[in-house]
Amino acid sequence: MPNESIDPVFQLIKSLTRSEKRHFRLFTNRQGSNEGLKFLQLFDALDGQAAYDEERVLAQVPAIKKVQVANLKANLYKQLLASLRMYHSGQNLDIQLHEQLDYARVLYNRGLYQQSLKMLEKVKQTAHQVEMPHIALLALDFEKLIESQYITRSLRGRAEVLSAESSDTAAHVAQMHELSNVALRMYGLYLKIGHVRNQEDYDNITAYFHDALPTVDMQQAGFYERLYYYQAHVWYHTITQNFPACFRYAQKWVDLFEQNPPMKEQQTMLYIKGLHNLLISLYNLLYFSKFIEVLETLEAFAADPERRTNPNTEMLLFLYIYTNRINAYFLQGRFTAGLTLIPDLLDNLDRFQVQLDSHRRLVFYYKIASLYFGSGNNDKAIEYLTKIIQFRDVSLREDIQCFARILNLIAHYEAGRDEALEYQIKSVYRFLGKMNDQQQMQVAIFQFLRSVGDVAPDELKAAFIQLKEQLIRIAAQPFERRPFLYLDIISWLESKIENVPVQEIMQRKFRGLK
Repeated sequence: MPNESIDPVFQLIKSLTRSEKRHFRLFTNRQGSNEGLKFLQLFDALDGQAAYDEERVLAQVPAIKKVQVANLKANLYKQLLASLRMYHSGQNLDIQLHEQLDYARVLYNRGLYQQSLKMLEKVKQTAHQVEMPHIALLALDFEKLIESQYITRSLRGRAEVLSAESSDTAAHVAQMHELSNVALRMYGLYLKIGHVRNQEDYDNITAYFHDALPTVDMQQAGFYERLYYYQAHVWYHTITQNFPACFRYAQKWVDLFEQNPPMKEQQTMLYIKGLHNLLISLYNLLYFSKFIEVLETLEAFAADPERRTNPNTEMLLFLYIYTNRINAYFLQGRFTAGLTLIPDLLDNLDRFQVQLDSHRRLVFYYKIASLYFGSGNNDKAIEYLTKIIQFRDVSLREDIQCFARILNLIAHYEAGRDEALEYQIKSVYRFLGKMNDQQQMQVAIFQFLRSVGDVAPDELKAAFIQLKEQLIRIAAQPFERRPFLYLDIISWLESKIENVPVQEIMQRKFRGLK
C-alpha cells in the first residue's frame, strides 16, 4: 500500500480543517460541472481514509476508472489550492495584493489604462506600508510598462519619479535578499556542524560571515532587512558559542516585532521563531528567570483565541513550546517530572508527522532520551538514542549524531550492559573517525569506559574523581565546551562520586541560577 507521505493530494486533504472542507464543497458545487462532481467524489473517498489506498477508492467510487485517477487527482489538487487561496485570502495580505495585481493586468488587457494605473498605485502604497517591497516593485514595473507605451496624460513628471522610486525599492529588495541569503547559509551551517569544533572552524565561519554580510544602514533599513540582519547574527553567534551576543540579537529580533505589532499577525512564524531562539540563548546562558518569562510569553501567544491559526503555525508552536518546556525541566534538574510531557509529545510527533523534518525529530529523540537518562531509566534512554543512531543520513546534525552515541555508551554502562560496551566503544570510534569529530571530552570518556571494568570496586570513586577533574580542565578550553552543551557529564560524575541520583545534583545547581 502506498505511503500517505508520498501522495500530495492525500496529504493536503488530511491537513484541512472542518471549515476548510465545508468551503471546498461549496466552492466546487458552484461550478456545476460533471467533472467537478467526479473529483468531489474522489475528495470524499480520500477524506474518509486513514491511509492512502487507491484500490479502495476505485472500489468505493465505481464511476472513477483507474486510468482517470491521475488526471482527477491533478484536477482535485488544483481545485483544493484554489479553494484554500480564496478561503484564506482575507488573512493574507500578500495574496490580496497579488490578486489586485492580477486585476490590474485584466484592466490593462482591456485597454483601461487609467483604471489599471489607479489599481497599481493602490497596490504599491499598501505594499510599502506593510513592508513588502518585492510586491511594490512588481507594481512599479507594471506602471513603467503602461507609462512607457501609452499616452495616459500622467507621464508629465512621472518618469523621474518612477525611475527614482524603482531604484530605491530595488535596492531595498536586493539588500533583503543578500541578508536573507547570509541568514539561510548560516542556518544551513548550524544544521551541518552545530557548534564550532576548533579554531579552524571558527576562523573559516567568521571569515565567511563577515565577507558575506553587507553593510546595513539600520536607520534606513526596512523591517525585513533588520530582521534578516538579526537572524544572520543569531545563527553566527550560536555556531561560534558566543551566547551573550546570541541573546542580544535574539532579543533585537523579538523587539522588532514588539515595535511593529501588525507584523506578529503577518509573519507569525518568524515572530515565534524569534521567541524560540531567544529561549535557546537564555537556556545556554542558564538565565532561568528570564527563560520562564519568555516561555510564558510564547505560551500566552499560543493560547490567544484571537490569533490566526493554520497547520504550519500550530506545528511550530508545538515544536517550540515542547522543546522549551523540556529545557525548563533540564535547567531545574527535574527529569522524572519532565517524563510527564512524553505521551503528549509523542502524540504530536505523530500528528505533525508530515510537517516535521528529520532534524527536528532527531532533536526531540535526543531530548526524550536525556529525560529518561536523567531519571535513571537507561533502557528507555537507549531505545530513543538507537532511533538517532540508526538514522541513515548521518550528515544531518553531526553533533547530535555524535553525542547520541556518547550518551548511549554511558547509558549502556549505567544499565550494566557490559557485554555490549566494548562493541559500542569500537562502533563509536569508527563513526567519529569518519566524521573527523573526536574531541578531548569524547576521548576521555572512551578511555574511562574502556578501562573501568578493570578498576577495583574500592578504587572506582577515585577513578570518577580523576575523570571529573580531567573534564573540568577540558571544559575550560573555549572550543572544548561544545560537548558539555549536549551532555552534562560533570553532573553525572558528581552523582557517581556522591552516590546520589544525577537529578539531585542538577537540582542543587539549579538553586544557584538566576
